[in-house]
Amino acid sequence: MSDPRPIGLFDSGVGGLTVLDAVARRMPFEDLLYLGDTARLPYGTKSPETVRRYARRAIGFLLSQGVKAVVVACNTASALALDAIEEMSPVPVVGVVAPGAEAAVAAARASDRDGVRGSIAVLATEATVASDAYGRAVRALDPGRRVMHMACPLFVPLAEEGWTENEVAHAAAARYLADVPRSGARVVVLGCTHYPLLARTIAAALPTGTILVDSAETAARAVEAALAPALRRGETSSGKTRLLVTDASDRLRLVAGRFLGRPAADLTLVDLP
Repeated sequence: MSDPRPIGLFDSGVGGLTVLDAVARRMPFEDLLYLGDTARLPYGTKSPETVRRYARRAIGFLLSQGVKAVVVACNTASALALDAIEEMSPVPVVGVVAPGAEAAVAAARASDRDGVRGSIAVLATEATVASDAYGRAVRALDPGRRVMHMACPLFVPLAEEGWTENEVAHAAAARYLADVPRSGARVVVLGCTHYPLLARTIAAALPTGTILVDSAETAARAVEAALAPALRRGETSSGKTRLLVTDASDRLRLVAGRFLGRPAADLTLVDLP
């Protein structure tokens, strides 16, 4: 059997394209339908109630397009609205927080030495930090494991501007991450889908051997695991990708291209009911 329906992915903007790219590489035969709520970004500075309202509206639109699974490719929406999304969705839902936490715990356990349990550092938006979503997910898997959170708001505009490895990016990383070595954290979670673009700069500001957990890659593995064989698309041809946004501009196309690693001229403007 083969299910030709697309996998739906949702983010507040274009950062979730890092998740889309990871899913496309892992599941190349699947059609993907991406919705970026670019008219209302960023979600990371908004109240939990507003994030939940926006997320439900966006997911309702994706479900109306006949998707077979929903990927909440936004750490803030995953942290604040995943339960509401799961309640309204008749198809499998995958967020980015739980897979990232699972990978972080596995990496932390593997790096523990001489009975000393290292902490886990989570880099995220202000809303994700305030929610303690990663902390709760980690503690559910590994009680007593210390989690430290750091809001790194400048990383988002730096990624969108393409300033990922210049002196400004390195200065921001040095400032944000100064406390990580002192905390004893050997595992650092990139808890925002923008942050993988700054992975090399982030790694350079951390002690050698620090493990970076990319929430985009871990989410892609979770999507593959969530799709039962009956929900897979037959391996007959490469999957197609459609990119929908609630606000489009030449700058947005440029930024989307940075996240995709290729031109993103095919952005389709939609209005959420």
